[in-house]
Amino acid sequence: MTLADIRRNAIFDVVPPRATSSVAVVGLGYVGLPTAVAFTTTGRQVAGIDISNRRINAILEGDVELLEHETKSLAEALSDATLSLGLSPESLIDADVVIICVPTPIDQHAVPDLGPLRSACQMVVEHARQGQLILLTSTTYVGCTNDLLAQPLRERGLAIGKDVWLAFAPERIDPGNTVHDVRTTPRVVGGVTPDCSRRAHDVLTAVCPEVVIVSSPEAAEMTKLHENTFRSVNIAYVNELAEACRSYDLDVTEVVSAAATKPYGFMPFTPGPGVGGHCLPCDPHYLLWHLRSRQTAMPIVEAAMAAIRQRPAHITDRVMECLQLLGKSPSDARVLVWGLTYKPNVADIRESPAMQIVDDLGRRGVAPQVHDSLVPDFQANGRRYTTVANPRESSWDAVVVCTLHADDDVLWATEGLGDVSCVVDATYRLTGTRVVRP
Repeated sequence: MTLADIRRNAIFDVVPPRATSSVAVVGLGYVGLPTAVAFTTTGRQVAGIDISNRRINAILEGDVELLEHETKSLAEALSDATLSLGLSPESLIDADVVIICVPTPIDQHAVPDLGPLRSACQMVVEHARQGQLILLTSTTYVGCTNDLLAQPLRERGLAIGKDVWLAFAPERIDPGNTVHDVRTTPRVVGGVTPDCSRRAHDVLTAVCPEVVIVSSPEAAEMTKLHENTFRSVNIAYVNELAEACRSYDLDVTEVVSAAATKPYGFMPFTPGPGVGGHCLPCDPHYLLWHLRSRQTAMPIVEAAMAAIRQRPAHITDRVMECLQLLGKSPSDARVLVWGLTYKPNVADIRESPAMQIVDDLGRRGVAPQVHDSLVPDFQANGRRYTTVANPRESSWDAVVVCTLHADDDVLWATEGLGDVSCVVDATYRLTGTRVVRP
């Protein structure tokens, strides 16, 4: 059967799934929880499984990062018991559909940490029963669906495409994005067999507007890696462009905006302090790591990821340069890092470049203070940081702006309305008499 046949069959020859089919979601993080909530709105009974009792309690209390309509749906699902939460994997046995949404991080050496994914897949395989559809959504290396699910299921004596159905359907969730959420973003799916693809298509069309079927799980896995590697490479490039523009005394935002008027062959990216979160700093390493075992290199991607790792240090270099021009020694300098989260309007500091800048400043003798309206306090490298509540009431030699939330007001700093010597704008969004660019 050709790829065209698979897609045609998926569109025209599908029997809709039972509205009463139950769903189990393994992992209730920034991907799993919105996924579970979305399925509760389709009339399905959903079981959410997470190894963290703290996370489950946070969900029960509504203390989680969701869009406004998702928060409302979560409250309704918990109220009418459409969504049940727990630590025990026993609810997997009763589920018609099992969706794996666990994190796939990297370690300090940029090597993929497959521990959480291996554990989740092992649990799913051990509890798999005939008639189930299993969907892996976690971003991972090419061939992972086969290695961690298909082969172990076969070793249990379950025939894929006959006893159980298996597919890879990578998540496409952008935390805090009100335009492209779970219900409005198309999905890609690749099944082990054509029937696996069709069944996955049926289930996913209940919660997203379009499902594109590719020829295999491997094609879907590579699709996800390509999406995020593309972004990482282009961000690394535009950060270098910003440095080049600075050497010419040009405004990089003007250059990017002008280039974006071209109606074809160009996509604008914006420079910043680096990349953070669970995807862009991590996902390309799953591609690079696995390709090394196949003796295949991607030197452009390698260089881009190296540049991304170095970007926060470059911002720190610029801060130190400003302090030197001000005649301030590191130990005496009053430096405020503004915006700790990795993106605006999301209270998530994972892999945040701002956190790396705070750490790097400390290593260079500066004792930075921090401000973030969404992060009241945090601990890093054995030190407890507490957000400065009213930065305007203090004097600062340098304010390093890494992230701006919707309600943030920094006009007092950029226009000299407060006691601030300079503002290092790593967002490339500010103007004013005190603003300098990295």
